[in-house]
Amino acid sequence: MDRVTIGIIGVVAALGLIGLRVQVGVALGIVAFFGIAAITSIGAAWGILAAIPSNFIAQWSLSAVPMFLLMGYIAAQAGLTKGLFESARIFVGRVPGGLASATVVASALFASASGSSVATAAAFSRIAVPEMMKANYKQSLATGSVAAAGTLGSLIPPSILLIVYGIFTDTSIGGLFVGGLLPGLLSAVAYIFMITLRCWLDPTLAPVREGNHTRAEKWAAFHDIWPLPTLILGVLGGIFIGVFSPTEAGAIGACLAAAIALLRGTFSRKMFWRALYETAEGTATIFIIAVGATMFAVFLGLSSLPNVLSGIMLAHVSSPIAIIVAIAVLYVILGMFVDSVSIMLLTIPIVQPILSGLGVDMIWFGIIVIKLLEIGMITPPVGLNVYVIRSALGSSISLAEVFKGAAWFILTDIVTLTLLILFPAITLLLPGIMK
Repeated sequence: MDRVTIGIIGVVAALGLIGLRVQVGVALGIVAFFGIAAITSIGAAWGILAAIPSNFIAQWSLSAVPMFLLMGYIAAQAGLTKGLFESARIFVGRVPGGLASATVVASALFASASGSSVATAAAFSRIAVPEMMKANYKQSLATGSVAAAGTLGSLIPPSILLIVYGIFTDTSIGGLFVGGLLPGLLSAVAYIFMITLRCWLDPTLAPVREGNHTRAEKWAAFHDIWPLPTLILGVLGGIFIGVFSPTEAGAIGACLAAAIALLRGTFSRKMFWRALYETAEGTATIFIIAVGATMFAVFLGLSSLPNVLSGIMLAHVSSPIAIIVAIAVLYVILGMFVDSVSIMLLTIPIVQPILSGLGVDMIWFGIIVIKLLEIGMITPPVGLNVYVIRSALGSSISLAEVFKGAAWFILTDIVTLTLLILFPAITLLLPGIMK
């Protein structure tokens, strides 16, 4: 059996194991081990299995992952996110669908601190959905806005997905953070515009509007949210002006979050140990997947499958846009069945040689990838964020209702994605200025 055939069988086997709910890192590692053994020898497979985990974990840039996770967990455990939704409701509550728009604004801020879409969706399913239901919002709008707004955590820096993508593609993480800022804000604005337009055309979606708020109420709301913007500006501002690297920024952010918690009197030993435990758990999960994906990338390289596919694509397609559209279709299809991290780590070793041959900017492509993964997080039948919301709310709301509400946000995401593909300057403008 030739190497390319073994590579194709490996990709199919990996997708099959993931579809059977085998842990992603384990599935990729198993396929890689037996694939390498088939191409070379069992001894070589054991050697690679022994070497890759230690070599991978030894990368200094990986320290950004646990540090940013720790920053997010300290911010959540210490109550630095307290009052986000209430404050956003006061400032944007007067427009049609104001509570849903407030959810988007608050989720964007929370996502900047946590770097996690799942954490954002889980938090606001308990905070925002009950408030919208009390205000007689339709279930689909209430839950759909939380599901979609939660995906902003994948794009707005510091995003864990952007860090992992940068490590695997050898792309500047700082450039990815800067490049993700405008598309992330554009996504949030597009969500708010869509919510406002729908509720203006159909007032039954959100029949209750907020009244006027006094200056004192607005000042009190601002007093509740100052810690989080301070944390975000401290971390991202330091990266943007070059005071410290993205890797160092994670540690600085964690220290800054702890300092703000101490200043507010919400820091405790119990809270800190809880944040450490959740950080260790999240880091272990990400690293297991990453090690398995690294082995899988080595296997694909030995199989020559990426080079063969790259040659075929480059021989028949000369337009980068056509390649990006084809990859986008592939990601949307895979996103219906496979989780985001798995898709990215499974496909990057295959598509990167094709993109490199066309001279595609990997920062721009990285933002496109993350946007595609965002769509997958609310697309049936998997839609991870939808299941997180369903789990948090229990049987009071059906999955069908959540997916129904998310469908409008998927359409909005497709429009935003089209703009990002057609106008790369939206992504590359800020990184270009920073250079």
